[in-house]
Amino acid sequence: MSLLRNVEYDLRRFRARVVVATMVVFFAFGLLFLRLVYLQLWRYQEFNAQAESNRTAIVPIVPNRGVIMDRNGVVLATNYSAYTLEITPSKVVAPLDEVIEQLGTLIDIQGRDKRRFRKLREESKSFESVPIRTRLTDEEVARFAAQRYRFPGVEIRARLFRNYPYNELASHVIGYIGRINQSEKEKLEESDNVGNYRGTDYIGKLGVEQSYERQLHGQTGVHQMETSAGGRAVRRLRSSPATPGNTVVLSLDIKLQKLVEDLYGERRGALVALDPSNGEVLAFVSKPTFDPNLFVEGIDTNNWQKLNESPDKPLLNRALRGTYPPGSTYKPFMSLAALNTGKRSPSFLVSDPGFFMFGNHRFRDDKEGGHGSVDMYKSIVESCDTYYYTLARDMGVDAIHDQMKPLGFGQLTGIDIQGESRGILPSTEWKRSSYKRAEQQRWYSGETISLGIGQGYNSFTMLQLANATAILANGGARTRPHLVREVKDVETKESQQVVKDPPQSMGFKPEDIEVIRQAMIGVNLEGTSAASFASASYTSAGKTGTAQVFTIKQNEKYNAGKIDERLRDHALFIAFAPAENPKVALAMVVENAGFGAQSAAPIARRVFDFVLMGMYPSQEDLEAVQKGLATRPIGKPRPVASIPWPPKATNVPDETALGEESE
Repeated sequence: MSLLRNVEYDLRRFRARVVVATMVVFFAFGLLFLRLVYLQLWRYQEFNAQAESNRTAIVPIVPNRGVIMDRNGVVLATNYSAYTLEITPSKVVAPLDEVIEQLGTLIDIQGRDKRRFRKLREESKSFESVPIRTRLTDEEVARFAAQRYRFPGVEIRARLFRNYPYNELASHVIGYIGRINQSEKEKLEESDNVGNYRGTDYIGKLGVEQSYERQLHGQTGVHQMETSAGGRAVRRLRSSPATPGNTVVLSLDIKLQKLVEDLYGERRGALVALDPSNGEVLAFVSKPTFDPNLFVEGIDTNNWQKLNESPDKPLLNRALRGTYPPGSTYKPFMSLAALNTGKRSPSFLVSDPGFFMFGNHRFRDDKEGGHGSVDMYKSIVESCDTYYYTLARDMGVDAIHDQMKPLGFGQLTGIDIQGESRGILPSTEWKRSSYKRAEQQRWYSGETISLGIGQGYNSFTMLQLANATAILANGGARTRPHLVREVKDVETKESQQVVKDPPQSMGFKPEDIEVIRQAMIGVNLEGTSAASFASASYTSAGKTGTAQVFTIKQNEKYNAGKIDERLRDHALFIAFAPAENPKVALAMVVENAGFGAQSAAPIARRVFDFVLMGMYPSQEDLEAVQKGLATRPIGKPRPVASIPWPPKATNVPDETALGEESE
């Protein structure tokens, strides 16, 4: 017997299922519709941009870096274009080492190239191309082009390279460019200028290249290219050209710079020469120097070790960062401070028996038996230490500090390149903040005595000493020293002066400045540097100095022959000329060279002959000065115009510089 079915019940169940299924279908279609509306309306711009980016590619155009030249138009830093072989690790199919080995059969790849490649790869992302060889020859380019299909991820690109045609000459001033490191990259990302560095891996690292990076870099341009599905360029859609960097004109006279560097020879030291009327730097020498071209493509390990581990410290900018006790070159400034405070008059006499006693300590004078009765003029001309021992005692350390600070000692000059050292201008407050232990923080009266002759805690840069000398030369008015004279816009041809501030009076009495000026003239006419300035056709003012590096015992005599060369006294000299209307003021040091009159003053004489007379020393004279043997001109000086210029440049490539990077 079969069961009877409830048809009505079955129909109700069926209809319910149909309704549920219909609702599910409508709900699903509703979701799809809402998704469609969301994608088409709300996210249209985003996806349209993505689609456009899949169809197009933005190729940055690296700008031609600005040229650096000296005041006379001599080019000191420029660019040239050359081909590089580059690898993009993320696109390489075969093992990278195998690819490099195969490339080596076509193109000469040295071990140093591989080491640099590995270093650069560590600093780069996998999708960035990294150069394995630079400056390819036309033959190498042709060989690779014929075999390019074998090397996916490897390509040849035309890149701009920085070139310093005179190698080591003025390298500390010019600086160099190098690859952007991680910290520099982070700073760029935080700045508003990060987009301007698309497509470039290089940035200024030192000197003018670093400090004037924005002016020299230029503005990056772009090509918008239409690409195929395989990523190959089909056509250019639009283009925004790159704007080359501006031309930076230095106040430096590169001929004078070369003369000074030649005069130093193999010796260590620094010289800064200024135009006292406006603060323009005429020469800015730090010896030894280095070749900035070594850094352009990434310096190799061997050269880096030579530079970094050399006891001569060629990477140290001695003119900007090296600090030295000023020795007796400090005495004119001490005399000016004495006149300004009323502690001394020009005619005030001090008896010099050849020493000064302070408590139980005997401070020796440089002249055995002493200088007799000494007034201010004689104290500077004959460089009497005892006069300044007594002056320092009478003034006290804080008064000395307060008088020397306005002259720029222990202060930043504000020169227009980075990295300047402040030096040390001691005071009781300075000592309290510099030392931790209570006994070290206390200032002892005996420490004041040696400050008067430029020793003790005194430690200044040659830039500061030159700046203070320029104030004397300029009648007591201060100007801000600067290396860049003007910046020229390469498009508008307009020039922008870097420093426009007029000289600022320091408030010294003209008659006090005149006392110091006459005494410094006496130094070069009848004093310690008279031999170096004999027969000069102009009147100059100067002051020699010798600064201790190694402290000998109280009753011991200084004997340079018994002391290690690097512990011998430094030779210093400050000067300006012509004395009646100064055109140049300088300060210099020759490290461990002994007396300033013998080793430093002869260099200053040749600088003045060059600037004021247009004369260049004879070869015999040049060699004598290099050896520290010349105190007067030897042989007939040569007119500057007769000297071959420019000197033979060993790093000027044959390639013509291109305006923008090839695509």
